[in-house]
Amino acid sequence: MTEAPAIRKHGKNAFLFVTVSVAIDMISFGIIIPVMPFLLEELTGKPPEDTVAIGGFLMALFGVLNFLAMPTIGGLSDRFGRRPVLLASIATLGIDFLIMGFAHSLWLLFIGRALTGISSATFSTANAYIADVTEPDERGKAFGMMGAAFGIGFIIGPSLGGWLGAIDTRLPFFGAAALSFLNFLYGYFVLPESLAREDRRPFDPQRANPFGALKHFSKLPKVAWFIAAYGLFMFAHNVFPATWNYYSEIRYDWGKAEIGFSLTLVGIGSAITQAVLIGPALKRYGPLRTAVGGLAITAIACSLYAMAFRDWMVYAIIPFGALGGVFGPAMNQIMSGLTPKNAQGELQGATASLNAFSMIFAPLLMTQTLHVFATDDAPVYFPGAAFLLASILTALAIIPFMAGVRANRREVADLTAAE
Repeated sequence: MTEAPAIRKHGKNAFLFVTVSVAIDMISFGIIIPVMPFLLEELTGKPPEDTVAIGGFLMALFGVLNFLAMPTIGGLSDRFGRRPVLLASIATLGIDFLIMGFAHSLWLLFIGRALTGISSATFSTANAYIADVTEPDERGKAFGMMGAAFGIGFIIGPSLGGWLGAIDTRLPFFGAAALSFLNFLYGYFVLPESLAREDRRPFDPQRANPFGALKHFSKLPKVAWFIAAYGLFMFAHNVFPATWNYYSEIRYDWGKAEIGFSLTLVGIGSAITQAVLIGPALKRYGPLRTAVGGLAITAIACSLYAMAFRDWMVYAIIPFGALGGVFGPAMNQIMSGLTPKNAQGELQGATASLNAFSMIFAPLLMTQTLHVFATDDAPVYFPGAAFLLASILTALAIIPFMAGVRANRREVADLTAAE
């Protein structure tokens, strides 16, 4: 990889590019979700209750390579600069989507998904770029805009994928590739390097060890129970990206447009909860009760999804289920409030590790559960089994949560009183 160009003055174009890159990554991820079951059916000739098992392995492969590649890509950006790493990843992402769009065999689809897992591991580099080009007192706002771009991308992606997929199953893949290549060209001409040569360091393979993140857990005994509760919640929540598209086709005979539209509504509900409701909820109820409420709502919503035997019921459940999104911010407030300032990085490393492991193992468990209970020879025919499992796992998260409250009675009381 060649050295990055000399540092140029950072302007709005640089920040805009990185923000747009995050949004496009999420659009590209969401755009293929509505059509993936139909592409697998086309390639295998099997019904969705069988192809869902293959879809689980595709998602797990993405999660494994994303987890393994993330620290390596971050180390490469520290050595060669942010610009070449970001541009190379974006270009590779476009190639990945072309491979999947042209794929006429499962092994090509797996190759494309593997490359996507590697080339999508750039969020840490994007965050590093933002830290490079913003002042410390402006970074909170900047990262907030990154989060908004993330959410907007996932709202647009499934809707666009459903619309394009209704025209042709492979069209969303080509649309995602086009977005990636346009983003690459835009970045090539406007993106300056953010990391000065004197601030770079040699690439260290030991630092690129993804399992090194596990050390974070041993350094956070006070919040260990809360981290476990958060991990259970995130594991259960993976039922949505892992099975929603297959489940809705199997149970409601939805096509690509309906799947994309429903996911867009889920994204809008989540965005409203994060942007409008979480602040008043925390102010009125405090982080503890808000977190418990988020757990309860999510557990109930997942059980309702499992039992919904008409598609109109799904649309009725979506706004209620979105309220469960208050759990994550409330838990972050609890955990960060119990963690010293000099250990906040350890906390973020621990939660990031849990997210990564959830992306690997949860899709396998959820898709296999749907597969077992949705086939004609199922022991009990119950397509909603994966959502019922997610409901049970979410409810079980209250056990480590309450253990964390008991282990930190005084600190939790102070945290609640400070609200």
